[in-house]
Amino acid sequence: MAEDLIGYDDLMQDSLRGVVRAAMQQAAGPRGLPGKHHFYITFRTRAPGVVLPDHMLARYPDDMTIVLEHQFWDLEVYQDRFRVMLKFNGTPHAIVIPFLAITRFFDPSVKFGLQFDQRDEARERIAEVPPVLEDAPEERAPEASAVVSLDAFRKK
Repeated sequence: MAEDLIGYDDLMQDSLRGVVRAAMQQAAGPRGLPGKHHFYITFRTRAPGVVLPDHMLARYPDDMTIVLEHQFWDLEVYQDRFRVMLKFNGTPHAIVIPFLAITRFFDPSVKFGLQFDQRDEARERIAEVPPVLEDAPEERAPEASAVVSLDAFRKK
């Protein structure tokens, strides 16, 4: 198979994040969330650009889910992130979540959900792997899978 030089997977993920952005923009409008719509948003708490109170980061070191339904304030939606005021233990805090940090988006009122690839997280891990020593034996990638004809398995 040829290498995807266009990056279709990334384009698709960006488009789906655009759906989340558009839904958030409606919620940020003067009418707020229409009807019974509400959002469950799961995000990586240590992703670049996330702003979260220290006590919440300590409690949720990897990921966290917030609910935007009745009690949220000052929702601002930007091209790459959103900012919202939520109460944690009765105290209001502004949090910032980049769209790239979101791993899941769900609106249970209409059973609509999106789950995002975390390839950027994998790339971060790959970047942390130390380089291979030059005198280490070179490992070969496994050969590409052969195409198998189903005719060989059909009853005659």
